[in-house]
Amino acid sequence: MSKIILTGDRPTGRLHVGHYVGSLRRRVELQNSGEFDKIFIMVADAQALTDNADNPEKVRQNIIEVALDYLSCGLDPQKSTLFIQSQIPELAELAFYYMNLVTVSRLQRNPTVKAEIQMRNFETSIPVGFFTYPISQAADITAFKATTVPVGEDQLPMIEQCREIVRRFNFVYGDTLVEPEALIPENEVCCRLPGTDGKAKMSKSLGNCIYLSDSADEVRTKVMSMFTDPNHLKVSDPGSLEGNAVFTYLDAFCKEEHFGRYLPDYANLDELKGHYQRGGLGDVKVKKFLNNILQEELEPIRNRRAQLEKQIPDIYEILKKGSEVARAEAAQTMSEVKAAMKINYFDDEQLIREQAEKFAGKN
Repeated sequence: MSKIILTGDRPTGRLHVGHYVGSLRRRVELQNSGEFDKIFIMVADAQALTDNADNPEKVRQNIIEVALDYLSCGLDPQKSTLFIQSQIPELAELAFYYMNLVTVSRLQRNPTVKAEIQMRNFETSIPVGFFTYPISQAADITAFKATTVPVGEDQLPMIEQCREIVRRFNFVYGDTLVEPEALIPENEVCCRLPGTDGKAKMSKSLGNCIYLSDSADEVRTKVMSMFTDPNHLKVSDPGSLEGNAVFTYLDAFCKEEHFGRYLPDYANLDELKGHYQRGGLGDVKVKKFLNNILQEELEPIRNRRAQLEKQIPDIYEILKKGSEVARAEAAQTMSEVKAAMKINYFDDEQLIREQAEKFAGKN
């Protein structure tokens, strides 16, 4: 069986370092590993519209922002198929058929759906499209026969629901669909990087994001204002690591070689943490260290983006061609699904022949 990846992002804003450590960095590694036969990267605009239906321009404008971030981070259209979800109508058709295999109560029990509904204050008026997005996501995954779906731990219930749909479909109609496996980040802290204010999640509305497209000055300003330990008032005070955003970011980005370049007084992150906990190490020094690390990581991305921003028509062409490739793939799966469900009326020559013989015998 071919090894195939399907993953993507909603185009509701520029991508930030949380996206980078949680998925983008890993996607580039997987793309370049040579271990996978096909890699599909989706700009999930149709899914973004489930809770932005009244603001389509927001989604429209951010298609190119996400594509720029993808390419800047190293996703290569020669190795990965980059496409736009709404340009693949087979995905919507597939989701329509899957709706018959899932109950309302099962959707209501999905922990990810419950959390997202609460976060968006949809408790009293849930858009049907948003409520059923686990089914839509299952269509996205299975249309490309993905064997691997890189996700954070919070998305595991979505993958499990997809697996249930696959098993149910194959039980009812015969083996047709591929059951995917989730691939979560190896570094646990990368699963959900907090905002610069220490809040559990980065959010554009909260103003607590470091974007991949931020300038060096913007990154520096945001790092130097990051949330640390509110009780660490003096350099001599012992500091706490729990809930300290600066050290969480160091867990996600820091490597031992960074100390030789930027903070040679320490051999590794454990030594730095130990000194901070004992007292005698100020927040400013730690923040400057983190800033140097982030600048090193983000500068190549910024430089590539600056060049790509001069080639916008070419990027739309990449997305167009990728969407054509993706649609052909989804159409093949859709053909197999219709055959399994026995709704391929015009392609089933045996059916036509049998029906012709049946009615011919009556005359």
